[in-house]
Amino acid sequence: MSPKTIVITGASDGIGAAAAKQLTERGHHVVVVGRSEEKTAAVAKDTGGQYFLADFADLDSVRDLASELLQRYPRIDVLANNAGAVFGNERQVTADGHEMTFQVNYLAPFLLTNLLLDRLSESGASVINTSSVANSLFAHFDINDLEARRKYTPNLAYGNSKLANILFTRELDARYRAEGISTAAFHPGAVASSFAEGSTSVMRLLYRTALNRFLLSPEQGAQTLVWLATSEPGTDWHSGKYYYKCKISTAGKDAYDAALSARLWDESARMVGLGTGR
Repeated sequence: MSPKTIVITGASDGIGAAAAKQLTERGHHVVVVGRSEEKTAAVAKDTGGQYFLADFADLDSVRDLASELLQRYPRIDVLANNAGAVFGNERQVTADGHEMTFQVNYLAPFLLTNLLLDRLSESGASVINTSSVANSLFAHFDINDLEARRKYTPNLAYGNSKLANILFTRELDARYRAEGISTAAFHPGAVASSFAEGSTSVMRLLYRTALNRFLLSPEQGAQTLVWLATSEPGTDWHSGKYYYKCKISTAGKDAYDAALSARLWDESARMVGLGTGR
């Protein structure tokens, strides 16, 4: 297999960092993106690749990242939208005016992908979106309340953002498969990492207590991401699907609503100042 240029966001820690290491060991050129300069630079040093800093709570930072990637890389074979977080009991709003969880976990990756669409299409790229089983456990998706103004809990916001990632995956496939882009969403499993470090969500009990010993290692959690990035779409996996443990899995029922995914795309494009596309 020829070496690929693989961009991974949320690569300063957890499964992003583990995937970067595994992909580098397989001979691929990995570009790591993170918020912490110290952590992201350390991962880049270990993998011998370049790194970029981006704060997904700031959409201008995402726009700057896209511009830098387009200037630096004439080909991008894989974009792994892996950055994500769960936040506290109080609803937070970004400087862009969006609910924090929705923006960081979904809207920023949506914007980044759209800004790179031409390059991704030219490259015949795969777009891999990190989702979660939370899409079916916690989500109660309301297309008329994407910003969680009427109802907010950390788990609800997180579950909705991860369902949005699957809807985005399906709609990206519907709109751009014919132009050479393949896409998949996946659940990495419950992974021992600093994921819920700043949260007061009940998920923090799982990630930050003695229960942590029952979690997967980041290396185990990265396996499906690495498999999707290195295998052949259309042969080894099917575009537009949701995966767990390298197999197609079942998402929440709203994930299969084509009208909902189309409307979410159009609403998201409006929010970030893009055209609605095809």
